[in-house]
Amino acid sequence: MDISGLSAVITGGASGLGEATARMLVAGGAKVALFDMNAEKGEALAAELGGIFVSVDVSNPSSVAAGFETARAAQGQERICVNCAGIGPAQRTVNRDGSSHDGDLYAKVIAVNLIGTFNTASQAAAGMAATDPVNGDNERGVIINTASVAAYDGQIGQLAYASSKAGVVGMTLPMARDLSRSGVRVMTIAPGLFMTPMLAGLPQEAQDSLGAQVPFPPRLGDPSEYAKLARSIIENPMLNGETIRLDGAIRMAPK
Repeated sequence: MDISGLSAVITGGASGLGEATARMLVAGGAKVALFDMNAEKGEALAAELGGIFVSVDVSNPSSVAAGFETARAAQGQERICVNCAGIGPAQRTVNRDGSSHDGDLYAKVIAVNLIGTFNTASQAAAGMAATDPVNGDNERGVIINTASVAAYDGQIGQLAYASSKAGVVGMTLPMARDLSRSGVRVMTIAPGLFMTPMLAGLPQEAQDSLGAQVPFPPRLGDPSEYAKLARSIIENPMLNGETIRLDGAIRMAPK
């Protein structure tokens, strides 16, 4: 699918992987709508890129629906949807003080990372399926979700995060199969250690230590490398129903 001239929605688009993807898409000639909760960063980036920002809580289906309504009114039906919104608080199943994992925290992580991905992907798919194809393959759109290597190598303290991302991996193939008759592809990227805002806040020594754990290249991934893979997925129609680890061959240790 040719990026040029298409409309795209990126959740978590104000920073990190989402920002890099938005920049890549605009450079390829697409129109972008950024869904995020950070209005200050989102509005500034949208103004820079010539796109729009919409304040959206992905865990709330009504908020997602309103976001799509606004984006489609401004830029037309999205043909690309990239889900990068997510949170990653850490807590053990049983904490050091003997208390169990906070149930509300677990539910919040699932609501944002897993249900939020479902909300956005399913609503984008409905819009795409109702449109005309964009090419000879009768393709109507592509959805790219973001999991994590934690889906496979969840570390100590990542119970909620790892299970939420495993759910994203688990929805990839059945969603792609569901949407095959509509010409909508679904893929998932599972990044390893990337220079996202969370890691960027760590001291340089800590960043270097984490990067050294990656077999090759022995460094943190750059968000632009996530965006490059997203572009390859968009442009290659045979990429469908699969999760791709983007991790420099790392396999996470327990801690």
